[in-house]
Amino acid sequence: MSTHPPQLSPTELAAYFAFTEVSSLLRHAVEQQLREVGKLSYVQFQLLARLGDAPGGSQRMTDLADGVVYSRSGLTYQAQSLEERGLVTRAPSPEDERSTIVAITAEGRAVLQKVFPGHIEAVRDLLIDPLAEEDVEVLARVMTQVSEHLRANPPRSAGRRKPKAE
Repeated sequence: MSTHPPQLSPTELAAYFAFTEVSSLLRHAVEQQLREVGKLSYVQFQLLARLGDAPGGSQRMTDLADGVVYSRSGLTYQAQSLEERGLVTRAPSPEDERSTIVAITAEGRAVLQKVFPGHIEAVRDLLIDPLAEEDVEVLARVMTQVSEHLRANPPRSAGRRKPKAE
C-alpha cells in the first residue's frame, strides 16, 4: 500500500499563496506607516491598541501576550521599550504580585491618536476598498472561523492561560 503525501488542490494552493502574499504586503505597508508616523513596531502598536480598548487602559502582561500572539519574553522587551518612551507603565498586579500589569499612559493614547488615521487609511485602501461589501463580510466570517480553529490548538504564545486552581 503506497502512502501519498498530503496535497492541496490547485484552488487550495492558490488560496494559500494569495493569503500569504496579501498578509505580507499588507503588514509591510502597515508597519511602514506605524514606523514613520509613530515610531512603533507592529507589535508595539498592537499592545497600545489593546490597552487603549481595555477597561481602565490596562491588562495583565500574559493576557496581552495571548492576545497579540507573541512570546511572553518578546512582549516583555516590547513593553519595556514602550515604557522607556513613556507610552505605558508596568507594575506588579495588586491581586498577584507574580503578574505584571501594563497600562497605557496619556502619551501612549496620544501616539495612538496620531497613528490611527493613517493606519485606518492603509487598511481601507489596501484591503477593504478593493472588495465589495458582501466580500468584506465573507472575509470577516472566514478569517474569524480560521482564527477560532487555530486558537483551539495554539502554540504556547497564542494560547489562553488557564486560571490556576486555588
